[in-house]
Amino acid sequence: MNGKYNIAIGFLTMGFFMIYGFLLIYLRDFAPDKLAWVNSYSTGKHFETRLAHVHGNLFAFLNVVMGYLLWHFKDQLNHVTSISWLAVIGLLMPLGILGEVYLGLPPIFVLIGALSITVSVVWLGISFFKLKTV
Repeated sequence: MNGKYNIAIGFLTMGFFMIYGFLLIYLRDFAPDKLAWVNSYSTGKHFETRLAHVHGNLFAFLNVVMGYLLWHFKDQLNHVTSISWLAVIGLLMPLGILGEVYLGLPPIFVLIGALSITVSVVWLGISFFKLKTV
């Protein structure tokens, strides 16, 4: 992977979490038990789903930006494939939160995703510091 898939997956993931945002709006404004949902604003499933929505869009955007940079500078940077994969694996963090909320999955996916996206961002930053300019 040289960045192209980060861009594509990033946009698709962003679209998914934008659509998911409409579900959150429905739950807040139109669902039969909307008052209970609003009252649990900072706790439980409500908080977790908002956390997934925000991080999903952030990590999707990071994949788009990182993918563009990796693709554009692929001949000048080292470890492009590793950084690219780590950024995509980082999407496990927000998806893992949804997995916890809706499927009862363990938080391991959240931890793997959080660590992966962090390492990819730091690694790309270091790579740009080392970039030789002409």
